[in-house]
Amino acid sequence: MPDSKKKELSYAEPVEVKVRGGAGYLIYPEDSFDQLALRMKTLECAGCRVCVVTDSNVEKLYLQCVLDALRDACAQITSFVFPAGEEHKNLDEIRRLYAHLIEQGFDRRDILVALGGGVCGDMTGFTAATYLRGIRFVQIPTTLLSQVDSSIGGKTGVDFDSYKNMVGAFHQPSMVFLNPGTLQTLDETQFASGMGEVLKHGLIRDAAYYEWCLDHMSEIGERQGEVLKEMVVRSIAVKRAIVQKDPLEKGERALLNFGHTAGHAIEKLLNFKLAHGACVNLGVVAAAFISWKRGNISEEIFYEIRDMSVAFDLPISYEGPAPEEVLETMRKDKKSLGGRIRMILLKKLGSAYIDDTVTDDEILEALRFIRYEG
Repeated sequence: MPDSKKKELSYAEPVEVKVRGGAGYLIYPEDSFDQLALRMKTLECAGCRVCVVTDSNVEKLYLQCVLDALRDACAQITSFVFPAGEEHKNLDEIRRLYAHLIEQGFDRRDILVALGGGVCGDMTGFTAATYLRGIRFVQIPTTLLSQVDSSIGGKTGVDFDSYKNMVGAFHQPSMVFLNPGTLQTLDETQFASGMGEVLKHGLIRDAAYYEWCLDHMSEIGERQGEVLKEMVVRSIAVKRAIVQKDPLEKGERALLNFGHTAGHAIEKLLNFKLAHGACVNLGVVAAAFISWKRGNISEEIFYEIRDMSVAFDLPISYEGPAPEEVLETMRKDKKSLGGRIRMILLKKLGSAYIDDTVTDDEILEALRFIRYEG
């Protein structure tokens, strides 16, 4: 995406996401939660029940603040807190949330609010998609990964028997409310995890943005507010452009899976002990390796992609499962077609494509490259 696209979006202005065949929604970048009630009122929620869903970590930081902000906007407010961690992103927790909504008398006019990271957003969105065959929900993402990626585009879901997002639905939010001030409370691991998705956006769509990230490495590491705001908005521009064209992942949206096929397999085999964005980055290095070996990108570009990951505290190798085991897990990924592994490769820096022809030998070579032998 050229720089002119960057200028279309301003941190001070709402960003509209248009959804083909459905209602669009606005993303509101704000500096605090002060405007939350005002933004919620645009959804005509004065007579509605609202349930704020969050995890046990975010509860301590932001739940009371958000509940207080919403009191003037809605008729009844309740909250539901689930234990933090990917291991709780399952149907058992969804069942508990269903029970809470039924006990509180929620109906189709009412609204769920996802306050937290990607796990919370996915679970809340899936509940909203399936409760009473669909109710509204709002995203309030509090992590870098969720602000730049998972809160936008309507993908929802839960894990099933350790298979990531195997059960899910497309269900667009009614609104996304961003407060990048929450990024200041993230631990280093979670911040780095979000950077895995940020760098991915530049690699697949916007080479100038990728280089901007490298140029602003120090400011990003120091979490300078204005730089983080620009970074979030530029990532939103990439994600928005893709999901507007392909909301149900029938084609181009699959580009956003760059690094995810191998990354998800490693994530599962490591029992989710490594952060999602870190696993995605391992997959990015593997996919870039194949792109280099195929002659799509130069050796210099490949090693820049790999080595610059380290500067953002992202791993470039892993210890654990053998490449053959990772390959077999990749075959079971929901993005595989007829047992054929679908991968996203780079044509060049800032441009990616879908490839169904990658061989087992190519994948194994890449996995051996990123596996730490000690």
